[in-house]
Amino acid sequence: MKTIGLIGGMSYESTTTYYEQINKLVNEKLGGLNSAKIVLTSVNFSEIELLQRQNRWDEAAVILSNQAKILQNAGCDFILICTNTMHKVYGLVASSVKIPVLHIAKAMLDELKRENVSKIGLLGTKYTMSENFYVSTLINGGVSVVLPSQSDMDFINSAIFNELCLGKKLQSTRQKFLQIIS
Repeated sequence: MKTIGLIGGMSYESTTTYYEQINKLVNEKLGGLNSAKIVLTSVNFSEIELLQRQNRWDEAAVILSNQAKILQNAGCDFILICTNTMHKVYGLVASSVKIPVLHIAKAMLDELKRENVSKIGLLGTKYTMSENFYVSTLINGGVSVVLPSQSDMDFINSAIFNELCLGKKLQSTRQKFLQIIS
């Protein structure tokens, strides 16, 4: 079994989802008491979020690259970055290590193609929705991407940072998300 390296902490809510889903999939495939071999590093999301807001992505990339090196040195076979947004610095992180760093948008594209899906609605942080690092991967792969209006993007971004990253799941926010999706 390969050892998976996870760069987490962006947010802890996202990280727990990765950890839980990976282990569930491994257990479904292998049964019994099987679980994934995972090495997890976790950053302080407050520091990363400040760098995002200040458009200091190269500094955020250094932090993630240092985590990637820790995972490589711990014997991981490959690395996942446990958030969509920080794939903006994917190239810098991937080039800092000799083991593969999987790109979430490429994995998404592969799954969409496998499921024969050619058009999706994309929700995420303002960076993920409005910048090219994620959307262009899907479009270049032949998938049409529908984005929310600017006001809906603002709402989604605020909900992510002020609620979801803090483990808050408000029914009113859920309803608004469903309205945006429809």
